[in-house]
Amino acid sequence: MKPIWIVDDDQSIRFVLQKALQKAGFEVRSFASPREALAALASSQPQVLVSDIRMPGGSGIALLQELKRSQPQLPVIIMTAYSDLDSAVAAFQSGAFEYLSKPFDVDKAVDLIRRAVDESLREQAAESNGLQAPELLGQAPAMQDVFRAIGRLSPSQVTVLITGESGTGKELVAQALHRHSPRAQGPFVAINTAAIPRDLLESELFGHERGAFTGAQSARRGRFEQAEAGTLFLDEIGDMPYELQTRLLRVLSDGQFYRVGGHAPIRANVRVIAATHQNLEQRVRDGLFREDLYHRLNVIRLRLPALRERREDIELLVRHFLHKSAAELGVETKRMSPAALQVLLAYPFPGNVRELQNLCHWLTVMAPGQAIDIKDLPPELRQREAPHRAQAAVPTQADAAPVPVVPVPEAAATAVADGWEQQVARAAREMLRAGQPDVMEQLARRFERAVIQAALEHTHGRRIEAAVKLGIGRNTITRKIQDLGLDD
Repeated sequence: MKPIWIVDDDQSIRFVLQKALQKAGFEVRSFASPREALAALASSQPQVLVSDIRMPGGSGIALLQELKRSQPQLPVIIMTAYSDLDSAVAAFQSGAFEYLSKPFDVDKAVDLIRRAVDESLREQAAESNGLQAPELLGQAPAMQDVFRAIGRLSPSQVTVLITGESGTGKELVAQALHRHSPRAQGPFVAINTAAIPRDLLESELFGHERGAFTGAQSARRGRFEQAEAGTLFLDEIGDMPYELQTRLLRVLSDGQFYRVGGHAPIRANVRVIAATHQNLEQRVRDGLFREDLYHRLNVIRLRLPALRERREDIELLVRHFLHKSAAELGVETKRMSPAALQVLLAYPFPGNVRELQNLCHWLTVMAPGQAIDIKDLPPELRQREAPHRAQAAVPTQADAAPVPVVPVPEAAATAVADGWEQQVARAAREMLRAGQPDVMEQLARRFERAVIQAALEHTHGRRIEAAVKLGIGRNTITRKIQDLGLDD
């Protein structure tokens, strides 16, 4: 592993950090100015760089910008005094991994640097492997079952029916079945039967001869011919018009078809994979889908789980989609904070993996900083989360004082709503009925504890920044942390 570089004109800061990091097992190099660090880059590279912002020998911001041009994946941690908070935020939004407010807790600084090292090593391993991103991602047992099924089905020519909600990745599974099959050298042709007008779908599937209908100026090959010796993927098969289902059944049964307006049969050397988000059994009962076609398609059924059934895969998918979006847009990959990730883990994702992918792309474009927090999420997710945060902040049961408070991931203005105030009122009524003394003092203490605890979690323990965000003084927050028993 490469060493940690510390850049600061303050010799005492360099000394303290270097000793703490060496005690933690890291190799460390120190520099008194950005100019010295840039000169050293000609012969060596750091694993992580920690730099002050304002130094006589140059600007930490300029050093950050130079490093991001030459080594965009290098984690850079900015150190700043309280008066430099705005500069630190600007640096953070420009690509800094994180920033440390001076004076800082040395142990927490080492923990932060360790996190940066871990991320740097992961990026380094990914680059050295040089592997393409897998076509399908998932560690959940339900997805492992899907992977095993793909492995068993790929070598065969059997028709497969893929079912699952919209956005679960049915076409990706169809592509995987084709890619690992004996037909991999042939074409993969996909058609969404629900997206093509009824009067054009027949021609799209089977082609037409010249003059077969008005506007048919020349003969045209349909999707079955285009997929010759390959795979034809019929998406949303449940929406296929009833009259066309008969023609599709004949192709699957006889292995041949006719173009619209044609008289010569055409042999179909095609493997058919169909998919639907609908309940085909119910559509058969409703008379909307042919039962014989259903049985012909339903030779092997492969069901894809909804994202809410594989929540353990959300973090993996988020990292993948954020990296993919960043590569497409030519920007640095953003990171999801633990608090924001918890919001995603609780969200039902009715649009499944497609919705999560779109969300990650939106965040890559819209989130202002490199670390995505709850405040950066779309309004619909924040609004959904606010009542849960408010409920966690104010317990409803009247227990004997002092009452422990559930940690709150983040406090937001949207949490102060009628539901939150009703929780406070209900807690007060229960305490009054129980005859508890000093109700106002107890509730105020619990309220302060929850808000300060949330602010400290949001700022990763940085008291000065927490005080600024809460609008209270540095001495005030220090005193309240001690009084409320929140001190480490």
